[in-house]
Amino acid sequence: MSVGRVRPAVAAMASYQPGKSSAQAEDEHGITDAIKLASNENPYPPVPAVVAAIAAAAGDVNRYGDHRAADLRTAIAGWLEVDVDRVAAGCGSVGLLQQLLLAYVDPGDEVVYPWPSFEAYPIDVQLTGGVEVTVPLVDHTFDLEVVAGAVTDRTKLVLLANPNNPTGTAVHVDQLRRLVEQVPDDVLVVVDEAYREFVTADLGDPIADLQPDHPNVVVLRTFSKAFGLAALRTGYAVAEPSVVVELDKVLIAFAVNHLAQVASLAAIAARDEVQTVVDRITVERDRVVAALRADGWDLPDAHANFVYLPLGSQTDVVFPEMEKRGVVVRPFPGVGMRVTIGTPAQNDRFLATLAEVTAGS
Repeated sequence: MSVGRVRPAVAAMASYQPGKSSAQAEDEHGITDAIKLASNENPYPPVPAVVAAIAAAAGDVNRYGDHRAADLRTAIAGWLEVDVDRVAAGCGSVGLLQQLLLAYVDPGDEVVYPWPSFEAYPIDVQLTGGVEVTVPLVDHTFDLEVVAGAVTDRTKLVLLANPNNPTGTAVHVDQLRRLVEQVPDDVLVVVDEAYREFVTADLGDPIADLQPDHPNVVVLRTFSKAFGLAALRTGYAVAEPSVVVELDKVLIAFAVNHLAQVASLAAIAARDEVQTVVDRITVERDRVVAALRADGWDLPDAHANFVYLPLGSQTDVVFPEMEKRGVVVRPFPGVGMRVTIGTPAQNDRFLATLAEVTAGS
C-alpha cells in the first residue's frame, strides 16, 4: 500500500544500490570469511594522526559542527592554492553533485554524461525532473567529441567522472579543454575526480589548467577514498565564487558533521603519510592488472583504486560464483565487473577465486 502522493519523478526512480557487505554475503550463502571488494573503499584505516583527531573530538558531538565548515574550506584553499571563496564543502562529492543538480536543473533541462558511469548521475537527474542525455563509451572511455555534440540549448550540466567509475579509464586535461571550448559558457562542465589521488599518469589538473580560462568548469573531489574517510562523508568543490554561492543555498544544514570536519583537517595536515598509503594501493593495483593480463584477461588501463573486467554476459555467471566463494565484487549485469583493490592478501584471493571460477571457460 502506498501512503501519500509521492512525486511522479521519485516514484519512477530506482534507489541507489551500494556494494554488498561481506556480512550480507555470508548470511545469504552460509559462508564465513567473506571479503568485500565492492565499494572502492580504502582497505586501510585512516593514518594515526587522523584517528587521534577524531577520538579527541568525539566528546563534542553534542554540539553541531560549523554549517559552512569554514576552517576546512580555508585549509583546502591553502592546500590547493585557490581563493577560499572558490571552495564549497558537502556531504561527500556525491552530496555536492546533488547540490549542483538542485541548484541548476529545472524539469526538462538536459544533463549530458557518458555511460556507463557513476550510478548516482541518473538518480540525481531524475530527482530534479531533468532529462538524461547519455553518450556511449568507446573502448571503455569517453568520446568527448560526441559528448560535445550532445550539448544543446537545453543542456545545463555536463558530468564527467575522471577517472571513470566503473571502467577506471581517464582522459588528459587537454582533451577536457577541447570539450570545454565547444560547450557554451552557461553550461557547467563538472569534472568529478573522486579517484584523483590514485592517478599515477600525468593527466594535468583541471583546477590549475582549465578553471583560469573557463569559469564554467566545476571540480569535485572527496576525502572518502584516498584519505580513508568514507564513513565520515566529506567532499569539496572548487568552482567560481558565484557557483559556490548557489551550492551553499542548497546545502543541507550541518551536512558536513563535526567529526568529518576534524578528520578532514587532520588528513590535509597528514597528507604525506596519506600518500604512502595511496602509493601502496596503486602498486597493488598495477600488480593486479599485470596478473590479470598475464592470465589472458583483456581489461582497460586502471587509473583508480579498482580494476574493471568487461565480461559482458559472462558477468552474470562469474559474479555469483565469486560471491558464493566469499569474494564480494560489484557487478554491472550484462556489462562487466568492478573489483576494488584491497590488501595484498585480499587481492591474491580475488585472483585465485577468479581463476577457479573461470577455469575451462
